[in-house]
Amino acid sequence: MSFMSPPPPGLGNSGPDAEDLPPASTVRWVPRRKAAVVRAINEGRISLAEACERWNLSVEELNSWQRALRQIGVHGLRVTRVQIYRPLFQDDRPANEGNITETSPI
Repeated sequence: MSFMSPPPPGLGNSGPDAEDLPPASTVRWVPRRKAAVVRAINEGRISLAEACERWNLSVEELNSWQRALRQIGVHGLRVTRVQIYRPLFQDDRPANEGNITETSPI
């Protein structure tokens, strides 16, 4: 029995048709897994509501991942970098503009 989480998407023995999303039981959110979820929402492969329910995430958390990915890239999704990048994450845009929503994938 292993106590480690499964490898990030794309690193396993998955074929080209396999889903690249992390399993619903994911506890350890490495940057690549976060990026895979944000990309899937943006591409319309999974809805925001489905993502929140599947991984027990809040809309605010997913929007923060989306902002980090858009402004900094995958490295901005590292938890250890949140304090360093926090000033960049603060949007001066109106609420919901540029954020992930059910009706407008980015």
